[in-house]
Amino acid sequence: MEELAFAIGKNIREKRRANGLPQDRFALVAGIDRSYMGRIERGEVSITVEKLYRIAAALQCEPVALLPKISSIHLQPPHKANKSSLKKRQ
Repeated sequence: MEELAFAIGKNIREKRRANGLPQDRFALVAGIDRSYMGRIERGEVSITVEKLYRIAAALQCEPVALLPKISSIHLQPPHKANKSSLKKRQ
């Protein structure tokens, strides 16, 4: 998960800089605290989908433009549940 947060933060920072926006002004436009925006860009926090959309709107791009390609990150494989563990949950 940390790798994903880092990749998203990097994409946000690159897009912000390409738009010529300083971080403090960008955070104000996005309605996000400047220090929290710094943590997002450094990949220290995982953001919600809502924040992703707010950031994309402030950058005037689609949220998908801020997401890394799945082939560029290494996600842990999902935990495979066996039939007996599924029955226990129900």
